[in-house]
Amino acid sequence: MNNKQIQKYVMRFLEATECQIIEKHPAYVTAKLSPAADRELTGRTYYWSFVERTGAEPQTMTYTFVFDPEKHAEITAAKGQPARPGVISSTAGPQQPQGESILGRYFGFVPTSPVARVPQDHVTFGSKRLLQLFDVARSKGRYVCLFEEPDRGQKAAGSPMQYSTWLCVNFKAQFICDMKRDELHSLGMNLSTGEIVENFYGGLSERKLTPKLPAHVLTPKRTVTLQKAAGQLEQLLERKIKQYDHSWAEEAQERLQEELLRIEGYYTDLLKGMEEEEKKNEIQAQFDNRKSEIEWQYRPRVEVDAVSCGIFHLDPLQAALK
Repeated sequence: MNNKQIQKYVMRFLEATECQIIEKHPAYVTAKLSPAADRELTGRTYYWSFVERTGAEPQTMTYTFVFDPEKHAEITAAKGQPARPGVISSTAGPQQPQGESILGRYFGFVPTSPVARVPQDHVTFGSKRLLQLFDVARSKGRYVCLFEEPDRGQKAAGSPMQYSTWLCVNFKAQFICDMKRDELHSLGMNLSTGEIVENFYGGLSERKLTPKLPAHVLTPKRTVTLQKAAGQLEQLLERKIKQYDHSWAEEAQERLQEELLRIEGYYTDLLKGMEEEEKKNEIQAQFDNRKSEIEWQYRPRVEVDAVSCGIFHLDPLQAALK
């Protein structure tokens, strides 16, 4: 991901979590977090437990997410503010007279706190903050239920519309040995007819979806259970992967055997010259651990995970999903 892609992703995250954008720049964005985003990103579990116990009005934090550290450093230097990630940027105006307070009563003048405290985080590819955003998005968007919005003509007609209900499962297939290749497969099944569509997510890109059921929309009775539909999609993907050219696995198996022979020859000679039983056991343990590592690294395998899924209620009169 480049800086523009990261910025677009962060802006989508902030909009989806209803954060308030205070300042937007190609090099950074400053936003006041919503309660939902503050809970996920700041790690203030004690504060939020206090809010829940007392019913107090939550005070969320304001963050600056930096996409271009060099450009942001130039801008903050011109403003006379610190530009290092994690450093608090503060702006303090003229000190005002203190009102009556316990500290003021016993210790005299008490300095005011800074007017603004804005933590700064570099959000670049591989950064901890970006990985945290990925984790939050993955956990919150793993399961969805969405409805397609009817077009204006259908809304004006006023007659009820019969939607079709689809189960979509996004699978991640990993082809693993000492090298690795990933594939994403988006499969959808019509829960009324049993029809299966590949690249289902691609067919959703032009549709307007909402979590609310639109007016004058009817959802059909399901004839296929979710469990059966998910099983059929898994079987389809399994049959598809079996048809692949798996010469890569045979080559990986050959490399595995070569590597095992190499370390076996090394440790066999080493154990022959070892007389102390304790030392010999230690070397044997190293040999066993090394074989396990080689097996894990080189052994060819295919792993498939369902990364996300959803129920989609779609207008069958719109563009086809195929």
